[in-house]
Amino acid sequence: MVEPSRWSLMIQQDPDHSRRYIDRFKIMAMNGHDLLGEARTVDAMAPRGGKILDAGCGPGRLDGHLHALGHTVVGIDVDPALIAAAEEDYPGPRYVVGDLAEMDLTEHGIEDKFDVIVSAGNVIGFLAPSTRVEVLRRFGTHLADEGRAIIGFGAGRGYEFSDFFADVETAGLRLDLALESWDLRPFTAESTFLVAICTKA
Repeated sequence: MVEPSRWSLMIQQDPDHSRRYIDRFKIMAMNGHDLLGEARTVDAMAPRGGKILDAGCGPGRLDGHLHALGHTVVGIDVDPALIAAAEEDYPGPRYVVGDLAEMDLTEHGIEDKFDVIVSAGNVIGFLAPSTRVEVLRRFGTHLADEGRAIIGFGAGRGYEFSDFFADVETAGLRLDLALESWDLRPFTAESTFLVAICTKA
């Protein structure tokens, strides 16, 4: 049994948290907020009709858009309520309930490796510290040989960027490029957000 993520602990303590999270993004969409910046970046890095894994997919906002662009998309999330919302609002991708620290998609009949793995929405920042390296290692296991993992999260969430960079190396990945935003601004020492593009070492 792996250490539960901060998200798992939150929904255990407050079962309505997931519904509020789902509603929050629906309200943002209705108010015209751009919720597809991550998806545009992923699409630019994927081959046409690529295989994409959304690791920590939440209610599926990226998955539906990437599926509509012709990609084969799998979304995985530890929260069954978020997966149920994704299946209802963004049908087409394959959705799986599962903990990233135990992720083995072959157990769900998904044998193909992925051209891109995206982990957006501060998912990495919600991981239990003891599982961080293992999650990154499993990303590498599920990547195609030339595939890329794109991981975005903010500062101030208990996971220092320097520790993340060290964990990437420990997990057998290589940091190819560090950005400070999904619209490809360069990462600096003053950056408060990180988008890390990683490949197999």
